[in-house]
Amino acid sequence: MIRTQIEIEDQQMQWLKTVSQETGVAVSQIIRDSISLFREHEERSRLRKKASASAGNFASGISDISERHDDYLAEAYKTCK
Repeated sequence: MIRTQIEIEDQQMQWLKTVSQETGVAVSQIIRDSISLFREHEERSRLRKKASASAGNFASGISDISERHDDYLAEAYKTCK
């Protein structure tokens, strides 16, 4: 683990101390957990943006797919057997 120093607002430190006392979890662990949660959030957000950017970029060549999607899915399942 790497030791580091950060500057935070007074109210942020007070909140950290309160949560630490209430939960019995060290302030440093709360900060590490918070960073992990933020990182996961950012990675999910990045993947969502990437998925959204690719939406509509592909064409099946089938013009009635939204109307007959169940039929096409059933046909696809038949070919998998």
